Amino acid sequence: MGKTRSVNKVIITGTTGMVGEGVLICCLNSTEIDAVLVINRKPCGYTHPKLKEIIHQDFFNFAPIEHQLSGYNACFFCLGISSVGVAKEPYYKMTYTLTMHVAETLSRLNQEMTFCYVSGSGTNPEGKLSWQKVKGKTENDLMQLPFAQVYNLRPGFIKPIKEQKYAHTFYKFINWLFPIGRAVSKNGFCTMRELGAAMINSLSHNNERRVLEGSEIIKLAHEPS
Repeated sequence: MGKTRSVNKVIITGTTGMVGEGVLICCLNSTEIDAVLVINRKPCGYTHPKLKEIIHQDFFNFAPIEHQLSGYNACFFCLGISSVGVAKEPYYKMTYTLTMHVAETLSRLNQEMTFCYVSGSGTNPEGKLSWQKVKGKTENDLMQLPFAQVYNLRPGFIKPIKEQKYAHTFYKFINWLFPIGRAVSKNGFCTMRELGAAMINSLSHNNERRVLEGSEIIKLAHEPS
């Protein structure tokens, strides 16, 4: 008899942004994922038999929707903002405080959960730049929560999936750079499908807390299922 596959029910945040949308597409197309819950401030624009969507405005207060968040074994956290042009205090609030509120809520409700946090290349809690420290602190504090597993993923340039609706326009003009960049540095270049596959493949691991740079994301993405 073959190995029995676990039922995988996943929560995804940030699906109205490029990364979250790409991860959503990967999960909807994956035979390894059985159900997907997305939490957004506005509709993501996707429908699928295994997709459920909650529209919720205040990500600093999940109390009104907590009763809908139990019974999931993974969260793929893809919500975030760029530090460009953002003052330190609002960036800290949107990057650290918001992420930790969501994570603390989910860890309390789903203690067998794998939490995958999309951080970013260059993240460093001891770094010189403020954003590096904020994301580094977020990574470190996520590791302390009572999840079954925590993965902090640090992609650099991400090549979007062709059919994505929320991919940044400039990617249309710079995608030709991807093969060159990938040949020079795997740490700095991965595809959206690889990022999504790495998250999905993390669910077949047990009791791990890891930081994944670009080349490690690619390696995990290409693990045999």
